[in-house]
Amino acid sequence: MSTTISESEGLNNFPDENPNPVMRLSKEGRLLYANLASQPLLKSWNQKLGDKINGAAMSKFNQASKSGSQQQHDFDCGHRVFTVVFAPVADSDCINLYALEITGKKIVEQALQTALDEVRLLKNRLQQENHYLQDEIKQVHGIDAIIGNSEVQEKLLQKVAQVAKTDSTVLILGETGTGKELLARAIHAGSQRQDRPLVKVNCAALPTGLIESELFGHEKGSFTGATARKIGRFELADGGTIFLDEIGDLPLELQAKLLRVLQEGELERVGGNSTISVNVRVIAATNRNLADSIAAGEFREDLYYRLNVFPVQSPPLRNRKNDIALLAHHFLQKYGAKIGKRFDTIDAVVLARLQAYDWPGNVRELENIIERAIILSEGSSLQLEEAFDLNVTPQRPQQGGKTIKQVEQEMMQNALEVCGWKIEGDSGAAVRLGVAPSTLRERIKKYGLKRAAPVIVKYLSA
Repeated sequence: MSTTISESEGLNNFPDENPNPVMRLSKEGRLLYANLASQPLLKSWNQKLGDKINGAAMSKFNQASKSGSQQQHDFDCGHRVFTVVFAPVADSDCINLYALEITGKKIVEQALQTALDEVRLLKNRLQQENHYLQDEIKQVHGIDAIIGNSEVQEKLLQKVAQVAKTDSTVLILGETGTGKELLARAIHAGSQRQDRPLVKVNCAALPTGLIESELFGHEKGSFTGATARKIGRFELADGGTIFLDEIGDLPLELQAKLLRVLQEGELERVGGNSTISVNVRVIAATNRNLADSIAAGEFREDLYYRLNVFPVQSPPLRNRKNDIALLAHHFLQKYGAKIGKRFDTIDAVVLARLQAYDWPGNVRELENIIERAIILSEGSSLQLEEAFDLNVTPQRPQQGGKTIKQVEQEMMQNALEVCGWKIEGDSGAAVRLGVAPSTLRERIKKYGLKRAAPVIVKYLSA
């Protein structure tokens, strides 16, 4: 039965048996009538007959009263949702309330929104995976991409081939420019995961405040600027390989979270409370001495042992000088075609000079020198002098090593002595060195080279 204040109000016209909530409010906003179906709304509003309404209901009542037009609002009543229309009554100060339950509709809308969010997430993941796969397609894969036939290089490639067939974690150690990423690519290309992405992360390049989100992803609203859910690099690499370059630069507070992924294969997005399982093969690389970092408290010892399952040492170029000629010819063809110049060969004198240098920047420095020399050289002969002059690599020769300046001085001095200090002509030092006579004269003056004094041998009589 309905709840009424007086029968004189003529409220008997309101259908008590209506399955939808029906109410009437006075001009002051007091509840005059409510049928039985209104109970969920009244309970949610903490509303009693004769009391004034409050909150969002009063706000909509005032809008309807002032405008004389209907106002609509959705009210969440626990597990049920109602759309309520505030309808002014013609020729009366009262306002009727008509409500319709839309719980089912809201559930469908929420499910649809969740599905759309999931579609966006999957679309984002596919786009990022496509980016990584397209990047991989452009690269030369496998051990064949690693140039060199020295004994040191052969042993290295044998280790790479052995570990590639497994799912073991690999830690690649070596100086800057030794090709650690190439080794990671070769390991991935030789594995059973080769059809899945190789996701690369430079731990030193990511901002400290964002690196956790980049690695593990984040939920919408988890921090300022997180306007949508984002999947991290580990989720992107699921089923494939993740390459953590410069792992020695990973902030200490994130090392524990990385350790959990390695141990359990589980992670949580930033701002999330659900555990996500991932199946990822980890390859890490660093040019740091991690033992020193552990001693300094900058790197977790337990993480080191988790990463150091199969260590691979990428040798510096000075330890594989027999590969310099192959590498130089490779870069000559690569950048010659790119720049639009053709060099059929590299003079023996030029190669000797390349092999005499200790390459503190390793293969990357050699690559830069060859590209620079191609740009600066005229004609069909590759010239190194100006390319070396522009080199700004810090002079860090190893024990027994020589700087570029020392190498150049010795080569010029030797050539001049062999040629009797003849500079021009077919038998001159300029031709032997593969430089112009004017350039050689400039270098002689620059380095202050002088003709060696003759050796005088005295014979003493018995």
